Amino acid sequence: MTKRQVTEMLVSFFQSQPNVDLSFKNIFRSLHFDTHPLKMLAIEVMEELAWDDFLSKTSSTSYKLNLKGQVQEGIFRRKANGKNSFIPDDGGKPVFVAERNSMFALDGDRVKVTFSARRQHHIKEAMVTEILQRARDTFVGELKVERDFAFLVTDNNSVLDIMVPKKKLKGGKTGDKAVVKITHWPSKDSKNIVGEVVDVLGMKGENNVEMHAILAQYGLPYKYPKNVEDAAARIPLEISKEELVGREDFRDVCTFTIDPKDAKDFDDALSIRSLGKGLWEVGVHIADVSHYVKEGSVIDKEAQRRATSVYLVDRTIPMLPEHLCNLVCSLRPDEDKLCFSAIFDMDDNANVKRWRLVHTVIRSNRRFAYEEVQQILEDNGVVDGTGQPAPKAPKGGYKGELADELITLDKLAKLLREERFKNGAVKFEREELHFDIDEKGKPVRCYFKVSKDANKLIEEFMLLANRSVAESIGRVKKGVKAKTLPYRIHDSPDPAKLENLREVISKFGYKLKTAGTKSAISRSLNALMADCEGKAEQNLIQTVALRAMMKARYSVHNIGHYGLAFDYYTHFTSPIRRYPDTMVHRLLTRYQQGGRSANKEHYEEMCEHSSDMEQLAANAERDSIKYKMVEFMADKIGNVYTAHISGIQPYGIYCEIDENHCEGMVPMHDLDDDYYDFDERNYCLVGRRHHNKYQLGDPVTIRVARANIEKRQLDFTLEQ
Repeated sequence: MTKRQVTEMLVSFFQSQPNVDLSFKNIFRSLHFDTHPLKMLAIEVMEELAWDDFLSKTSSTSYKLNLKGQVQEGIFRRKANGKNSFIPDDGGKPVFVAERNSMFALDGDRVKVTFSARRQHHIKEAMVTEILQRARDTFVGELKVERDFAFLVTDNNSVLDIMVPKKKLKGGKTGDKAVVKITHWPSKDSKNIVGEVVDVLGMKGENNVEMHAILAQYGLPYKYPKNVEDAAARIPLEISKEELVGREDFRDVCTFTIDPKDAKDFDDALSIRSLGKGLWEVGVHIADVSHYVKEGSVIDKEAQRRATSVYLVDRTIPMLPEHLCNLVCSLRPDEDKLCFSAIFDMDDNANVKRWRLVHTVIRSNRRFAYEEVQQILEDNGVVDGTGQPAPKAPKGGYKGELADELITLDKLAKLLREERFKNGAVKFEREELHFDIDEKGKPVRCYFKVSKDANKLIEEFMLLANRSVAESIGRVKKGVKAKTLPYRIHDSPDPAKLENLREVISKFGYKLKTAGTKSAISRSLNALMADCEGKAEQNLIQTVALRAMMKARYSVHNIGHYGLAFDYYTHFTSPIRRYPDTMVHRLLTRYQQGGRSANKEHYEEMCEHSSDMEQLAANAERDSIKYKMVEFMADKIGNVYTAHISGIQPYGIYCEIDENHCEGMVPMHDLDDDYYDFDERNYCLVGRRHHNKYQLGDPVTIRVARANIEKRQLDFTLEQ
């Protein structure tokens, strides 16, 4: 059979099944390509058809008909090195956009592109033909003021310098960090971006200035509007008799909060009392924010816009004004507080016999830090991380303040946790990087904070409340339509990434189920995490497994939460710091009062906004960590440390120091002993001549080479 005949057969075959991924096996069987030379010829033809954009390659052994036109819409990504790219709306692979073809699009802009005719042996390219929507119109950076003009050099260098007329500097001078709003975009007549200063943050390098710059970079607020603070200040701390009408009174029940030692906003408390006959009443009490923050008020509009509190290394930027989040709503000890509470009647085996959702008034007896509770548990025989509760109380009873109550809750929480994992929850122990900061904001210590039994105690009861609330609205009889509620949803892992994980771990002798029920796959993942713990390949496997996971988000369209193995899950327990929780509180109150289902489209829009703001807040937090990391290492240039490879990119190797967990990069140009190829599927760099390999998780010895605080960049060199 000639090449032309094979091409015609393949073209007809793909056109007959336009939306189907077709594997080599399927193609060969259907077209009777049963000899090795014919199969090789067919693969060669399919590669050429994909090069000409007739086919799309969906995996290393499958193709489908390319139904996309030459003109597409999507997001533009600008890079400081000029390697810009276009991300199609359908989530396809990024396409290169040369600077001359970018039409001055900025990072994140929504654009329309036309694909260029493909030149032989050249990568696919696109040309921006229209900017549909600007991602943002304010930027943060450093001012450079010359004799006749001024300009702003943006912090991330992914935006062209912005011209600022001298009369629009608002007092800013060279070296100041400033926020600039664009007044004129590039056009045919003028290629300059022109803007005006809206806020001068202060001199670069000062801690407050740099933290505010990080927030401004993501369009996050760094100060509170005065009218909102004034409105909050008018809300009294005292609770009137009218506000107590219809509320259950829990002020005489043993109640306490457990939070980080430096927390000021306590939005959840636990109560416990014995009901006799092996039954316990456990109350999960949540600050009744929606009682104080009325829908449509100036406070509500500001909270909705922010959608979340932002946690930088050395500060919290609250969603609500401080008068509300730290005083009025905060469940402070020895003060009467209004709550929305999930009350559970549980037996000794943590089975929920019945539960109710009620508006309450509470009075916390004690404010615990996690460390205090952990100490009480360990003083009474709890060994952290074993999953075993405290042994039976000695004759004199358990020792420590409220020890009986804490130990009972710990025992119930461990049973809930065990049941959750039995049902298929994924067990990823995420460590968080923390800094000890001095009074000037300078980091003096850098370490990982590990979640202990005291943290897990709180976590399990919050999960129970969130799940129960979601089920109360979402789980309805067949034929009945569930009322609108924002859910916290988490999709199943990406099948292609899961298959890639299976291929990676097979090289180390591990196995993983990638097909079957959700719970079977998650149990297989948990077994893998347990098997590789403490092994040299642990970092590699955990990183690849995490990348296979989808991101959790908010939506009124419930698909369940894969990671927790819950069919119904929402966020109810943190309304002081998350706007979706406030939305949930309002809807629950509305439905309790017999109200109709809320508008789905309106709440879906708010869910999308909340998910977007959550991501921005996470990016800002990550940048603040990077900044403090570089600042912490700035006086350690030349020091040598043991480390491990924490990331592999075509432009270099990321290494994390074992001692303090600071991460830096060894640039590719420093690996001068060979030419290294980037193997994306196996997360490694491989030398062409000597076949030296650098793989994710490998131990290395590094020397600190450079610490650029302005760029938040830490560079290492490898010690041979």
